[in-house]
Amino acid sequence: CLVGSEMCIRDRFNLVLIKVFGAAVQGIDATLITIEVNSSRGCMFYLVGLPDSAVKESHQRIISALQVNGYRMPTSNIVINMAPADIRKEGSAYDLPLAIGMLGASEVIRPDKLNRYLLMGELSLDGSLQPIKGALPIAIKARELGFEGIIIPKQNTREAAVVNNLKVYGAGNLKEVIEFFNDKQELELVHVDTRKEFYTQQNSFDLDFSDVKGQENVKRALEVAAAGGHNILLVGAPGSGKSMLAKRLPSILPPLSLGESLETTKIHSVAGKLGEGSGLISKRPFRDPHHTISTTAMTGGGSFPQPGEISLAHNGVLFLDELPEFNRNVLEVLRQPLEDRKITISRVKCNVEFPTSFTLVASMNPCPCGYYNHPTKACVCSPGQVQKYLNRISGPLLDRIDLQIEVIPVPFEKMSDSRPGESSADIRERVVRARQIQSERYTGVPGVYCNAQMNSRLLACYARPDDKGLALLKNAMNRFNLSARAYDRILKVSRTIADLEGCESIQTSHLAEAIGYRNLDREDWAG
Repeated sequence: CLVGSEMCIRDRFNLVLIKVFGAAVQGIDATLITIEVNSSRGCMFYLVGLPDSAVKESHQRIISALQVNGYRMPTSNIVINMAPADIRKEGSAYDLPLAIGMLGASEVIRPDKLNRYLLMGELSLDGSLQPIKGALPIAIKARELGFEGIIIPKQNTREAAVVNNLKVYGAGNLKEVIEFFNDKQELELVHVDTRKEFYTQQNSFDLDFSDVKGQENVKRALEVAAAGGHNILLVGAPGSGKSMLAKRLPSILPPLSLGESLETTKIHSVAGKLGEGSGLISKRPFRDPHHTISTTAMTGGGSFPQPGEISLAHNGVLFLDELPEFNRNVLEVLRQPLEDRKITISRVKCNVEFPTSFTLVASMNPCPCGYYNHPTKACVCSPGQVQKYLNRISGPLLDRIDLQIEVIPVPFEKMSDSRPGESSADIRERVVRARQIQSERYTGVPGVYCNAQMNSRLLACYARPDDKGLALLKNAMNRFNLSARAYDRILKVSRTIADLEGCESIQTSHLAEAIGYRNLDREDWAG
């Protein structure tokens, strides 16, 4: 094990070899990086091991940080190898372990404690430490490898401290770390009561369904979507409440488990989306990218792959407002992640996999002017324009959206009603009960936690309608010319409706309600 290896080697030629440990983040996991510093007679500096430009520039930052804090840059011949050499090292977070390794090789730092800690941090010119990305997966890797602790910038300590059985030290500048290894100063040891923080923040939401006036049919559809993990599309005129309803969906989703929270936090940590002093994410994420987003920003990627919006929405909600306005290519790349709940970013030297288990919520106007099928306002679009507008969303993508709901504007009588509607907490109780039924049903089935994830075999076992239900479904399939995927989606939604009512078998009423949620398949759409 590298942790137990000897850190300092000296021979008769005054050659000193020091090993310091850092980490590289690949995907949402970290890989151990061993920084080997060789100091010998001479005056040259070499940095090898596939570093990028940001890592190479660390030499100048280290020189300035040492000078400002009263230390001299070693004048010996220094060779630094970052192993394994076939993994590209990117970013400025290696500044701290590089500086400590150089000082250890020049005997400014005692090397006896270097093998017990993993170090990461970016140096400013004055020696202060700047926050890094991926502190949580780095801390997890340090614990896996048996390190006693990690030393990182203070801004990242609460993020890393959610990992138990690992000492997390926060440093403000380079001098503090040097004096820590020389036993002249103790660093701040950060403790976080992970469970207490996690459970106290789970049930506080700024938005609540009690604020919504009317729209009972849409609330019911959102409840079904939350209970089964189904994707949903809201179609309605401008100002009918589509965005308002969608933004309240996280408040009725089941609470995150600790495992889900840890996985979600890792993704946001790698992307650098956690705020300063943040710990575990306790609420399901809600991501609402603008329709001008690029394909790479949506799916993730880059020369050094980073998670995109669909991964940042993992275990939460991805809301696409004004769906037809999104680039066609952006929408089409969602098809595979919606089915597989993961996406693989392939590059020449690496393949990175990000999880994408999210609930898709989309909204759109029914036509370019927005008033097709409006109860009071006339639509000025021709049938051809309406059809062309709807055709911006492909049939295969629509097939993957289980519920397609028409949102009708709320009349004045309901808007002026001062009585609050049903609260999110009450709806959430029913959703949680339905999810518990599904959790028990799919115990022992890997990768399946809710009805939306059922495969064909599970559908045959748990979503088989009776003869009357089959006759109703056959009639709907023939009338609306539905695909085989739409057939499966209807059965999944029916199973969720049955779970909400506590029924073991799917009844005809459940199927009828599920078919009613396929609004875009009706003949009166697009004339």
